[in-house]
Amino acid sequence: MIIPPQSLSAEALQGVMEEFISRDGTDYGEQELSLQAKVERLKPQVLRGDVLIVFDEAQECVTLMTQEEWRARQ
Repeated sequence: MIIPPQSLSAEALQGVMEEFISRDGTDYGEQELSLQAKVERLKPQVLRGDVLIVFDEAQECVTLMTQEEWRARQ
């Protein structure tokens, strides 16, 4: 299930993005960026709908994925 970012409070959206960025294996390259810098890069993509907030009902967890990843799973 896709969760529209506008349906979340600002605090919840921030928490979802921070949790996703903090997961193992989500490093963004050679240059080390702060968590806030990573959130600032991610947020416009989420708000535009390029990156989707997806709730997996079977696993009862939230993740982020690109439009292409979402289509591939359907």
